[in-house]
Amino acid sequence: MSNIFSLEGKIALITGASYGIGFGIATAMHNAGATIVFNDIKQEFVDKGLAAYKEAGIDAHGYVCDVTDENAVNEMVAKIEKEVGVIDILVNNAGIIKRIPMCDMTAAEFRQVIDVDLNAPFIVSKAVIPSMIRKGHGKIINICSMMSELGRETVSAYAAAKGGLKMLTRNICAEYGADNIQCNGIGPGYIATPQTAPLRETQADGSRHPFDQFICSRTPAGRWLNPDELGGPAVFLASDASNAVNGHILYVDGGILAYIGKQP
Repeated sequence: MSNIFSLEGKIALITGASYGIGFGIATAMHNAGATIVFNDIKQEFVDKGLAAYKEAGIDAHGYVCDVTDENAVNEMVAKIEKEVGVIDILVNNAGIIKRIPMCDMTAAEFRQVIDVDLNAPFIVSKAVIPSMIRKGHGKIINICSMMSELGRETVSAYAAAKGGLKMLTRNICAEYGADNIQCNGIGPGYIATPQTAPLRETQADGSRHPFDQFICSRTPAGRWLNPDELGGPAVFLASDASNAVNGHILYVDGGILAYIGKQP
């Protein structure tokens, strides 16, 4: 049974994986046998990522690339194929969020979020799909969100992008399933990362941060999730164990989407 979850001999590109969720997914895929390739938008971020992977005992390959730039993505993919090999697994992880009330958000700010969170997965996916077709298989994992299903104050652009990413996931499945390409999504819940640390800090009076209280009360698990808890689902969707799973969004959220919340 363990063989169908193995990623031995596979090359995995995880975008924006210098740290955080992407780093956690890359680590899990490395532990399952995959060769790890990642990108970031600046050399300094790539260098920090390479140092973090080295510290974790992972011989990763890092590339500088803006995933919203189609020409740059095509050049990066060609370089990866030449230097490392054909990409078997793509994880579209790079993303941004701008928490701005809709009527205060400019159209340029809205477009930027859409560009990174929706256009970039389209660009990177179509850059790797032709070689996947020629190789006879491929796995694409899009990092969606609970905002693929829910709305929330101040995240109109992010929710629009992640909702679109859910449907792009399903369309890649529909269009390339016959080529033995499986495209699925992971929708993380609230993850304990350095970026969310301020929302989990104990307040001066000793109480929990209001947002921390809110999230834990809305999560049946009663806690924030850890980045490494996305590793198992990601390895599953990248492996032969999920060959019959296509166009699916796997929500790893501690049960939030199944729960209406406690009565006040």
